[in-house]
Amino acid sequence: MSGSVADVLLEIVARRRERLGVEVSRAFGALKASRTSQTSLNTAENPFLAALEARRGRAVIAEIKMGSPRIGRLEGRIDPELQARLYRDGGAAALSVVVEPDFFHGSYELLARCRKISGLPAIAKDFVVDSSQLRWAREAGAEAILLIAALYEREELAGYAAEARALGLVPLVETHDAADLAKLTGGEWELLGVNNRDLRTFDVDLERSIECVAELPAAALKVAESGIESRADLDRLAAAGFDAFLIGESLLLADDPAARLAELVG
Repeated sequence: MSGSVADVLLEIVARRRERLGVEVSRAFGALKASRTSQTSLNTAENPFLAALEARRGRAVIAEIKMGSPRIGRLEGRIDPELQARLYRDGGAAALSVVVEPDFFHGSYELLARCRKISGLPAIAKDFVVDSSQLRWAREAGAEAILLIAALYEREELAGYAAEARALGLVPLVETHDAADLAKLTGGEWELLGVNNRDLRTFDVDLERSIECVAELPAAALKVAESGIESRADLDRLAAAGFDAFLIGESLLLADDPAARLAELVG
C-alpha cells in the first residue's frame, strides 16, 4: 500500500478486512492464483460505460453518501432515494453510491434502493479487500466498482479488475500520482479516474488531474473526481481531456440538487 495514503484510509481498509475476516496475505495470494485473462468490457456489454460514452465530455456521475469522516453523518439531512431521483431529473449520466458502513455509513442495500428508484447505472464505491465485495455489488445492481490504485500492488489491482469484469462490473481505477499510474502498465483499462483530492492532506487541486490526464492510456474513458464546484471547473477539466466527472458534496449538499446538476452539465 502506498506511503502517500492518509492514516484514515489505512484505518478504513483495516476495518474492512476486520469486518470481512480477510487476512492480507490470503487475499493477495488468492487473487494471484485466480487471475484470468479477462479482457476489458465495452459499451455494448456494460450500461455504465455506455452511459458515460453517450455523454462524453459532459457525463456527470452524481454521488450519494450518508456521511464521511470529514463531514460526519448525513442521516436525517439527506433522503438518498429522493436524491437519486433528483440526480436522474437533473441530467446525471450515472450514479455513485458509497457503500462502506463504518466511516461513510453506507450499505449495498442503499445502493440497490438508489439504483432501482433512479434507473441510472451505478458504481459501488467501497474499499475492496475481498472478492465477496464484488459479488455484493453485482447483486445490488451495480454495473461498476471503484478500485483505488494506491491500496494495491500492481498484480493485486489487475486481479481485482479481472474478477470484476468476469462479473460484468467495469472497474473504475482511481489514481492520484505517478506511482499509481505505473501500476496500469501492461493492462487494458476501460475507466480511469484521477482524484483531485490529495490522499494525505485532503486538499483539492484541479491541476493534479490536469497534469495527470495526458499520462492516462488513450483508449480509456477518463474521469475527474472530487472538488468540482462549478461549471467553470467542469469546463476546465473537459478542455484538458476528461470525459466524465464524479461529483459528490457540491451536489449532495445543494439546496436544489437537480437545478445544480443541470447548471453543471448545461
